[in-house]
Amino acid sequence: MLLVFWLIVLGIATYFVQGYLDAKENPNQELSSHINADGLREVVLQRNAYGHYVSPGRINGVEVTFFLDTGASGVSIPEHIAEKIGLQRGYQLQSSTANGTIIVYSVELDKVQLGNIKLYDVHGTINPHYKEDDILLGMSFLKHLEMVQKGNTLTLRQ
Repeated sequence: MLLVFWLIVLGIATYFVQGYLDAKENPNQELSSHINADGLREVVLQRNAYGHYVSPGRINGVEVTFFLDTGASGVSIPEHIAEKIGLQRGYQLQSSTANGTIIVYSVELDKVQLGNIKLYDVHGTINPHYKEDDILLGMSFLKHLEMVQKGNTLTLRQ
């Protein structure tokens, strides 16, 4: 009985610690999205513990996790996520990254959604070299938005 008790305690502790770690990595799991007084669609993001903005979103209706990256020219999708979404590789491109030049594949995204902000026909790339589970949300999406950063908060307006 003592062993069962400690296994239950350990299971509960693991559950709460994992929730804490998830919130540290992505404090925007419950996305703040609304229409402001001027009638503009607005999303408010909190910076994570590492100084980045991470957010849930959708590509072509499929739930994904975005990593906002103003240094990325487009939306960069890891190949394993592109397969899950059902995206097909387009033409081959060379892309310059911090780790050197790589080959990626062009793709047009029917719909990219971040909260209540929706854009259609967004250019992106499928990256077979990126093994993470998040998508770099670059300037092909972000250039259509007004961005205001104050402290640890980033407000995006469409």
